[in-house]
Formats: sequence, structure tokens, C-alpha cells
Amino acid sequence: MRYPHEMTFQDRIVRDPAICGGQPTVRGTRVLVRTVLGYLAHGESAERIVAELPSLTTDDVRAIIAFAARSASEDLPAPNPLPSALTRTSGA
Repeated sequence: MRYPHEMTFQDRIVRDPAICGGQPTVRGTRVLVRTVLGYLAHGESAERIVAELPSLTTDDVRAIIAFAARSASEDLPAPNPLPSALTRTSGA
């Protein structure tokens, strides 16, 4: 169930081939998700990012973090199973 005040990144993060070559951006801006992630990776606070990029809100920054978390979980490769020779026990 979704509450009216609950925000998801889908409300704020878009991919439009006509904007920044289809890279993920914040809706209504040309601010790339990866740009904001770079600020966060270097330790910048959401407040500082919003001061540097005034077209964003702190909710936009939170949406970017949610987007990155979802993307990371979807992009992780499945663990490779051990080759069958390594899983056999000797003495059979």
C-alpha cells in the first residue's frame, strides 16, 4: 500500500532520450543522477548539493539515493555456482 505522502524515485527520476541522451535525470531538470551521486560520494550533504544545484530539493536527493540503491541491487550479478568437480567429495 502506498500512502499519499510517500515518494518513490519513479516520481522524480526520468530517462528521456531527448534529454541528456537518455541518462537518468531529475524530472524537470537536466541534472544527471550520476552528478549528484558524485557529490554524495565525495561527502557532500543534501543541503550543500541543493545549494550548488538550486533546481533540486532534498527530496530529489533522497530519490536519487533510492534510485541508486535499486539500480545496484538489480545490477549485481548472480553468484556463480562452484564447478561440479569442486563440489564432489572424494572416496566415492
